[in-house]
Amino acid sequence: MDLKLHRPICFFDLETTGIKIAKDRIVEISILKIHPNQNKESYTWRVNPEMPIPPETTAVHGIKDEDVVNEPTFKELAPKVNQLIEGCDLAGYNSNRFDIPLLAEEMMRADIDFDIKKVQAVDVQTIFHKKEKRTLEAAYKFYCQKDLTNAHSAEADTLATYEVLKSQLDFYDDLENDTKWLAEFSAHKKFADLAGFITYNKKGEEVFSFGKHKGKKVEDVLEKEPGYFGWIQNADFPLYTKKVLTRIKLRKLATK
Repeated sequence: MDLKLHRPICFFDLETTGIKIAKDRIVEISILKIHPNQNKESYTWRVNPEMPIPPETTAVHGIKDEDVVNEPTFKELAPKVNQLIEGCDLAGYNSNRFDIPLLAEEMMRADIDFDIKKVQAVDVQTIFHKKEKRTLEAAYKFYCQKDLTNAHSAEADTLATYEVLKSQLDFYDDLENDTKWLAEFSAHKKFADLAGFITYNKKGEEVFSFGKHKGKKVEDVLEKEPGYFGWIQNADFPLYTKKVLTRIKLRKLATK
């Protein structure tokens, strides 16, 4: 079953130096862009992360320092990546929790204003876990009846993720072939900042989800304790979290 699309959707996968969103860097990115007419574009880049790749990470994806030393940095690639995904929805495997937040960090380090607000984000892993609760390799075997060779290469994982979603639509009659519906179905708890430091209460107001102000409205905390804003801006929080916090602060100031 082909995807019913109102605008293009980009399936993507990242291989990185590790799993810390605020600190780690991309070493490989693969993007498969599907247009509403089902035309496809596929791009894969190796990336110089400008930091050592830990041996334990190389053991997962097989990419070593010497494999990327002469490759472009993400800052050099960022304009191409941004042009490719601009105006598109996004999809991936565990992408809502990892790939999208880390991509947002890399984009912002490259001085590109990445904003997820207008993007529908379909997480194929969440759909799979809600339905079958297994890994990508198992999903590919289960839905596509094929073995996933070359797993943990960005290109193979990206193509497999695309094929799994199409097969999921064939397999489950109750899944709607609509990007917005799939994004809502595959979403975890909704966060304001991608990384989960700022979430929403039942009224739809931003609240902190950690620390001494857990559960408190962000606007109230920033008004009563202005120094908390400065502490977060200077601490080791993701850039996108700092951006969202700044947006809330400016919004509050504008209403005074």
